[in-house]
Amino acid sequence: MNYFNIVACLILLGFQAAIVLAEFNYGEALDKTFMFLEAQRSGKLPFDQCVKWRGDSGLKDGALQGVDLVGGYYDAGDHVKFGLPMAFSVTMLAWGTIEYRKEITNLNQMGHTLWAIRWGTDYFIKAHTQPNVLWGQVGDGDSDHYCWERAEDMTTPRTAYKLDEAHPGSDLAGETASALAAAAIAFKPYNSSYSELLLVHAKQLFSFADKFRGLYDDSIQCAKQFYTSSGYSDELLWAATWLFRATGEEHYLKYVVDNAVYMGGTGWAVKEFSWDNKYAGVQILLSKVLMEQKGGAYISTLKQYQAKADYFACACLQKNDGYNVHLTPGGLMYVHEWNNLQYASAASFLLAVYSDYLSAANAKLTCPDGQIQPHEVLNFAKSQADYILGKNPKSMSYLVGYGPKYPTHVHHRGASIASISVLPSMVSCVQGFEAWYRSPGADPNVIYGALVGGPDQNDGFNDDRSSYEQTEPTLSGSAPLVGLFAKLESLSGNKGPYHKRPTTEQPSQNYHHQTSVPSTKSPGVPPVRFLHSITNTWNVGKTTYYRHKVVIKNTSEKPITDLKLVLEDLSGNLWGLSPTPVKNTYELPPWLKVLNPGSDCSFVYIQEGPQAKVSVLSYQ
Repeated sequence: MNYFNIVACLILLGFQAAIVLAEFNYGEALDKTFMFLEAQRSGKLPFDQCVKWRGDSGLKDGALQGVDLVGGYYDAGDHVKFGLPMAFSVTMLAWGTIEYRKEITNLNQMGHTLWAIRWGTDYFIKAHTQPNVLWGQVGDGDSDHYCWERAEDMTTPRTAYKLDEAHPGSDLAGETASALAAAAIAFKPYNSSYSELLLVHAKQLFSFADKFRGLYDDSIQCAKQFYTSSGYSDELLWAATWLFRATGEEHYLKYVVDNAVYMGGTGWAVKEFSWDNKYAGVQILLSKVLMEQKGGAYISTLKQYQAKADYFACACLQKNDGYNVHLTPGGLMYVHEWNNLQYASAASFLLAVYSDYLSAANAKLTCPDGQIQPHEVLNFAKSQADYILGKNPKSMSYLVGYGPKYPTHVHHRGASIASISVLPSMVSCVQGFEAWYRSPGADPNVIYGALVGGPDQNDGFNDDRSSYEQTEPTLSGSAPLVGLFAKLESLSGNKGPYHKRPTTEQPSQNYHHQTSVPSTKSPGVPPVRFLHSITNTWNVGKTTYYRHKVVIKNTSEKPITDLKLVLEDLSGNLWGLSPTPVKNTYELPPWLKVLNPGSDCSFVYIQEGPQAKVSVLSYQ
C-alpha cells in the first residue's frame, strides 16, 4: 500500500568553514542508498518500486502461525527477516531523519526517507500482536543458507518465531521499541496519527522488555549463530532514552539515571556502535540532554554518561591515550573482520551527530590527548564516508553502483541471479549455486547503493561472491548512511539537489518526488491542511480501536466552498462529514458551506489501526 503518494523514480536530489568542498557527490550516494533499501523489501511491492528486477516475495510469511508477517526487510544477501538488525536499521533511519530533516528535505528525499522507515514500522506493528508478544524472526539462517535462490522463488521454510512472557527477549523488544519511538518523532510533523500509533506500540514493547527480561537468542535460538546478542541492558537504556526524547516524560529519563550503573550506561566505555552494542548511542543522546540544560536533578549522572560519550569519540579520532579504534593503513576504522563497514558507517553517523550537539552547545570534545573542535569530529566522519566512496588505497567505491569502480560480484542472491522478469522459470537451490553463485561473471542486476562488507585490516579487498565477509551488504550497514550523506551533502558545495537514477531503473514516465509527506495528496497545492490525532483507544477482546480526529484548516487567504474529500482505507464509522454519491467521497456538512480563511472544522472516525488517508478531490 502506498501510504505517502510516492511515485518518484526521477529524484530531485550554517556552512562550517573547516569542511572542504566535496570530492564526492553525497547526494547521489544518498539516492543510491535508498535504492538498496528498496532492493531489500519483502512482501507486496508498491507500484512505484524503482528497483524493477525485484518482485513480490514472502507473501505467506506468518501464515502457518496464523499471523500476518508480510513485509519488512530482508537482512543481507539472504532472505531471513532478523528482527534485531532490522529494528536497529529503522532506528538509524529515523534518527537520521530527526537530526537532518532540513537537509533531507532540501534534497527532495523526505518522501523516500519516511517510506523507508514505514516499510519497517508497518511490519513491526503487525509483528506486535499483543502487548507482551513480538514476532521476532521469519525464516532461519541454516535452511536459508543451504539455498541460493531469488526471494521470488523461495522454497526454504518461512517459520516465524515469537517472544512472549515465557520466552522473553529484552534486547529485541527494546530495540523495536526504540525504532518505533524514534520513528514517532520522525513522522510527527507529517502524520501525527501514525506517530501516536507508533508511540502506543513503543511504550508497550518497552514495558514488555523491561518486565520480562531475557536474551532474545535464548528464546529464538536459531538466531544465535547469526546475530548473537551480547546483552540487553544497553537496549533497555536505549529504548528509555528514545521514549524520553519522543514523549518528554520524566520517568523515562529517571529510568536511565536510576539504572546507569546497574545496566552499564555510565560504566561501559566502548569503541563500537552497532546493531548489538548501543551504549555509545545512549551516551551521546543523553549528552544532548545535558548540553541543552534539560537534565534537571540528574545532571551529575548525565555528566558521567557524557564522559563515556567523549571516550567513544576520542577513541575514534585517535586521541584517547592509546585506547583507540584501530585504523587501517588507508585510514578506515577497523572493528570486526565480518562486514566491517557496517561498524564504520554507524560510528561515522554517530560522530556527525555528536559534532552537531557539541557545536550547538558551543562546546569542545575534551580528550586525553587534547581538546578537539566539533568540526574536527565531523571531518573524521567525512573521512570515513570518503573512504567508502573511493578515497582509499584501492580507489574503489564500496557503495555498489557509485563511481567508476565498485564491486560487481556481490554476495547477494537477488543481485547475482537474473531477474524473474527476465528469467521467469524457477531457479532452484542447487541450480542457483551451480549456475549463478559460482559464475565468474558480474552480477546480472546491479544492486545500487549496497554497502558491502569492505576491505580487511590492511585495506585488501577480494571482489568474490564467496568472500561474504567482504562482499555481502547489510541493512544495518546502509541505514546510518542516510543521515550521514544528507549531512555531508548539505556542506559539500554541490549545486542543486537533482540526481538522476540509473536509466535501467527508470519507469516509462518521470515524476517529481514530494519534498514532504503530509497526509494529503491532490493535484496542485490545496489550500487546506489536515491535522490528525488519536483522541482515545480501547480494547474489545483482542482488538484495539482508535478514535481518530482530523482538523481541516483553511490555510489560504480566500474562502473555500464546495470542498470534496476522498477518504481511503476507512473501515469504521465517521461523523462530521456528509457522504456524496461517489464512493469514498465526502463533503462538508450542510450547515458549513464556507470555510473562511484561517478557520477550521473537524471530523472523527473510529477504526482499528492506522489512520485513513485523506485527500482533496476538488474545491472552489
